[in-house]
Parts: sequence; structure tokens; C-alpha cells
Amino acid sequence: MSDKPGYRRPQAGTQPDYLHPAYQSTNLRSPSKPLVFLPHSLSEITGPTIGAERVNEKDNDLTAQHDGEPQGERIIIHGRVLDENGLPVPGILVEIWQANAAGRYNHKRDLHDAPLDPNFTGTGRTVTDADGWYQFQTIKPGAYPWGNHHNAWRPAHIHFSLFGPSVLTRLVTQMYFPGDPLLEYDPIYNCVPDTSAKQRLIARFDLEKTIPSYALGYRWDIVLRGRDATPMEK
Repeated sequence: MSDKPGYRRPQAGTQPDYLHPAYQSTNLRSPSKPLVFLPHSLSEITGPTIGAERVNEKDNDLTAQHDGEPQGERIIIHGRVLDENGLPVPGILVEIWQANAAGRYNHKRDLHDAPLDPNFTGTGRTVTDADGWYQFQTIKPGAYPWGNHHNAWRPAHIHFSLFGPSVLTRLVTQMYFPGDPLLEYDPIYNCVPDTSAKQRLIARFDLEKTIPSYALGYRWDIVLRGRDATPMEK
């Protein structure tokens, strides 16, 4: 069975394992039988398209969505969304959600006793421009404890959701920060067997995007599908 042009499957080991014993919930929800690969059909390689009509002016600035200034370190995240051939993907919806600087989500099911920030909701969206670029201004999220294992803490991360030009280019993933000591111990990050693929989940510091005395810049490019695809979230 061959893939359709433009929709090559990722290389083995570059996407998270369905079963990763250290990530405890995968023991309950991973497939128990061999996967059945299906040929790509028209319904997978076309639409739906979700674009700029769903995005408001301040949606990509998570620091300007309330009357006051949120607590924490201001950062700017930008990058390009590319297809598997390295070409820009314009006009696609990019959404993010994250914890605040204290490591707490603005969600009723987050029971972490860290404080909420009344000036930070932690959600944003934008649409890539003609050259595939996106940008967000936000607050660097804090680490937070979770119940996977003894003394388990999630490294600082931002969730990304992308609606590409087809169902096969739908991507939900997480972006991490360089030099985070918690990455070594995080089973979600380490679900990806391939070392170079794991590195594609880490943004790089961008001095040119940094605004003096205001915000640090980070660049994170995202690849939809193919051999260099950004690993998805499992």
C-alpha cells in the first residue's frame, strides 16, 4: 500500500508510543491489538478549513485580554507552519492553551492549590499568514505537579492545536522550553522514542524576537506530517 503524494506517513519512532508504561494512563487506553492501516481516502485528504473568520484582534495576545497585566515573565512565541516538503501552510487556525505563571490552568477541574490570575485566561488563537508565520504574546507557564508517579511535575509547556488543510494535517501537540530540567523526568515528553524528534518539541531562544526590557522571544516551527513531522500529543 502506497501513500498518496503529500501525505507520507511519519518515520517509525518519531511519534509517541501508544503504550509507554512510565506514562500510566497509556496502560489503560493504548490499543491492545495490532493497528490496521487504512489507505488515505478523499475524506482524509480534504477539508474542513477553519480560518480567519473565527479570530479576533487580540486573540493572539494573551497578555491583553483583560483590564490588568497578568503576573509572570512575558514571552513572544513565533514560528512557521510547514508541510512535509518544507513549504509554508498559510491561512490555518493555530490555537494554544496553557497554565499561568504559577502552574495553574483556568479550569474548574484543575485542583492545584496555586493561585489563579484574574488577568490571565491562558487561551489564544491566530491564523498563519501567507508565508506560514504565526505569533503569540503570552506569559511563560509554570511547572505543576500531577499524579502520574511520586513527586511528578510537568515541565513548562504550551498546548498547540492546528487545523491544517485536511483531516490528515490536524495536529494537537505540546511545546517545551530549552534547558528545562524536568524534561528528563517527564514521561509525556519521553513517549517519543526518537531523540531528534523529541528535540522538535523544544522551542529555541530567539534574541532577534526578544523585546529589550519587555519580553523574551522563542521560535518554534511546526511541521504537519511527513518524515520531519512535529510529534503529536498522545
